[in-house]
Parts: sequence; structure tokens; C-alpha cells
Amino acid sequence: MTAVFTFLAQQPLLTLFLLVGIGMAFGHIKVKGVGLGAAAVLFFAIAISAAAQAYEIEVRVPHELGILGLALFAFAIGINSGASFFHNLKTALGPIVATVVLYVVAAGSAYGLGRYVFDMPISLIAGTFAGATTNTPALAAAGDASGDPATATVGYAVAYLFGVLGMMIAALAALAYGKRDADTPSPLANRTIRVERSDHPLIGDLYEMFGHKVTFSRIRRGETGPISRPSMSDTLDKDDLVTVVGPRELVARVATELGHSSSHSLMQDRSYLDFRRITVSDPKLAGHTIASLELSNKFSATISRVRRGDVDMVGEPGLVLQQGDRVRVVAPTSKMREITKFFGDSARGLSDINPVAMGIGMALGVMLGELEFPTPGGGSFSIGAAAGTLIVGLIFGRIGRVGKIVTAIPFTAASVLSEFGLLVFLAQAGTNAGGQIAEAFTGGQWWKILLLGMVVTSIMGAGLYVVMRWLFKMGGTQLAGFLGGSQTQPAVLAFANSRTNSDPRVALGYALIYPVAMIGKILTAQILGGL
Repeated sequence: MTAVFTFLAQQPLLTLFLLVGIGMAFGHIKVKGVGLGAAAVLFFAIAISAAAQAYEIEVRVPHELGILGLALFAFAIGINSGASFFHNLKTALGPIVATVVLYVVAAGSAYGLGRYVFDMPISLIAGTFAGATTNTPALAAAGDASGDPATATVGYAVAYLFGVLGMMIAALAALAYGKRDADTPSPLANRTIRVERSDHPLIGDLYEMFGHKVTFSRIRRGETGPISRPSMSDTLDKDDLVTVVGPRELVARVATELGHSSSHSLMQDRSYLDFRRITVSDPKLAGHTIASLELSNKFSATISRVRRGDVDMVGEPGLVLQQGDRVRVVAPTSKMREITKFFGDSARGLSDINPVAMGIGMALGVMLGELEFPTPGGGSFSIGAAAGTLIVGLIFGRIGRVGKIVTAIPFTAASVLSEFGLLVFLAQAGTNAGGQIAEAFTGGQWWKILLLGMVVTSIMGAGLYVVMRWLFKMGGTQLAGFLGGSQTQPAVLAFANSRTNSDPRVALGYALIYPVAMIGKILTAQILGGL
């Protein structure tokens, strides 16, 4: 084995891809439906690195590669979550404050147990806190504040492993009740409705009544009239047939409000109006809202649905389109070829990584992450490249474009970048932690560190589960991502994604808390280390 480990130590790039490939092979193995997914790369890398350390050989993936992978991952997550993040941020203040309070409680418990029960030095306590919350910048802060970074690293290494596993267990518990989530998006449906009302309701008023969540895509006056595209200023008359698209529950309510579902389907008659799925591949359209495209004036057309990744959304006027979106357009049959050319309809829109936005965004994020912020004790801290690129990604994903520069990346391309970056980071983090764990377990205090770390991780995992589920009524699917974000641990996010087929609510929960969690843990560890 010495020759094998020596060869791996001399070939870090080869080691990286071996860890990714073999680790993911293990990740695909499921026991009673449960698999580790991408997190298996982390644990496989820990095992290989620890085994090599036993032969006094350091098998490592370069630190710079890990930073690159983590920054790519965070930026792509931010891009895909930007719009929904800012939409939901106003409701997230309570969960954010509760998470910060739990960090303080966990740190206080670590100090009390470590100092008065286990008789551990403060550097070891602070390092254990950083490991139990799996945050490397917090370890650096703890080491600097305590003046003993070597001892802090020992605590970090021993506590780290349960820091990942413990939060995965909490995420699994959240996903178990997430199957009954009330915030599960209702699948979209379309229905032709026969109007029974005789008070001539205005379509615009109905649109407002149902919260802009439904669209009216077709209308036929009477039994044999031509099918046309309704406008907001049109009224509905008795015996009109109108096609409504939206969440299934809302469409059913519209049918009750207007009359009853009709056995006639306006979608089957395509002699007047046609419909087609078209890919938004022209970069000039990315970052624009549906309303700003003025399809009604240009083509007498309506976008009834937008498919992004595996998620269907109602074509609301304020929805910002991204390159790679698949829009369902309802328009006069004669206009379809012209509309297809307008959107581009090329597979290029799915895979364009938008190097301009990625390069500028990543650079801004890394610079933001390197900024030094002063702390009350006279020290300073930086939030790191991951938090910096996540913040910039969220902003870029929200604004969509600045002038002629598109700031978003197609959903599919961003998802690929995110997964690749995550796997690279997990391989690097695993080799780094594995070597430290092998050394730490040779010391006599490893069991104290392990117990203390388990207490800290359990306080965070159980505390967040209880508070978010019963106090803030957070859905289990979003909570699984929130737990990963609070732990600033991509492996937990990867685990939750593998269990939910990358449900967007997981990434949203992760992005909601990650920046605050990063800063909160750094400050807490620095204060703890300075006691």
C-alpha cells in the first residue's frame, strides 16, 4: 500500500478524479432507499487520506482546487436561487435570528461542558465548536483568538465527522415529514371552463382575484365562434368557453367561480390558435420579464407556462426569463414560425455557461470574501470565497441583466457547474480532514472532543428541527436545505438533493441561511476562542 499511497500523493489531479469517480459509485448504493449521494465522496476521501496518514504519507487534493470547487458551487446555487431568495427573505427574519441564537446556545454549552466537565483548554473547545459546525473559517478564527491553532485543529478534526453525519440525520428526519409539506407546489393544469355567469366579469379582475397565479390562454364566444387569445380588458359572457392554466387547485376554484368544467377542449382545435414549447436561447431575451417582451403586441401571443429544469411555472407577467427556459406559447398558427425565431429555440440555450457573468461574478464574490471586517476584540475576519460568491450569485440571479450584460446562467448549466464544484470541494475537504482525523485520534482526549462535538451538533440539529418545524412551520423539504446551510455543509445539501431529486425548495433553504451562518459561526468561534 505504501507504493499506492506514494503514487497518489504525487498525482493530486489523478487522486481528485479517482475520489470523485469511486466515491460517487459508493454514493449510488442505497440501503432501504437511503444513499449518501455526493456526500460519499467526502467520506471516501476521508478514509483514503486517513489510511495514507497511517503510513505517514500525505494524500491531499490541493487547497486551491477545493476553494475553486466551493466557489463554483456557491455561485451556481446563488444564481438558481436568486429570484426566490429575495422574494422569501422578508419572511425569513425569524428563522435567521433563531439560528443565530442557537449558535450562541451551542457555543455556551461547549464552553460549560468543555471547561468545567472535561477540563479542556479553550483552544480545544473553540476548535471543537468549529468542527461540530463544520466551518473551516470558524476554525481559523478560533485558532487566532486562542493563540493555539494547532490544538484548535485537533478539536476541529475529531468533531468534524459527526458534524456532517449528525446534520444528515437531522436532514433525513426533516425529509421524513417533508412528504406532507403544505408548501408543495401544486402541479399545473389547464381546463376549459364554460361560463355560467351573466354579470360579464372582467378577465383582468379575475386575474387579480387569483393572485396573478393563473392565465387565460384561449376563449371562444358561443359554440362555433373562432378561438382567440383573450386580453385583460375582455369580459366573459354567458356560455363562453375559456381555457385557464395554473396550479390545479386554483384552476378548480376558477371553474367554480365562473361556471363548470366543459367537455370541450379548446386546445384540440389548432386551426386558429396553436401552442408550442420553445427554448429561450437568444441571450438578448434573458433577464427580461415576460411582460417586457410585449408578445401580445408583436405576435398576439401569450406565454402560459415556463419550464425551468424540472419545474413548471405559470407564465406570470413579472416572471424573469432565463436562457434555457422552455416557454409554452399560445399564438395564432400563422405566427408560430416567427415566434420560434424570436426566442431562438436552440439547445445552446440549455448549456451556455455565460462566461462573462460567471467570470465577473466569481471575481466579485472572491473579492467580497477576502474583505477584512473588524471585530470588537481588535481582530478581524473575512467571510470567505464561498459566502462571497453565494451573495454575488444571489444578486446576479435576482437582477437577470445589467444593460446588455446578462447576469444569469441557464438553469441546466448552473446545475452542472454546481454539481461539479461540489464534488471537487468534497474530495479536497475529505483529504484534508482525513489526515487531521488520523493524527487527532492518536491523542488521549479524542473521546472528550467527540462527545463535546456531538453535543454541539445535536443542539444545532435538534434545535433547528424543533424551532423551524413547530414555531415557524417550515416545510420539511426546505428545512433539509436550511439545515445544510446552517451547517455551511455542502455534503448535507447534496444528501438532501439526492433524496428529493434536487427539489428547488432544498436549495432555497440552503441559500436563505448560508451567508448569515458563515458570518455568525466565525464571530461565535472567535469570541469563544478569546475567552
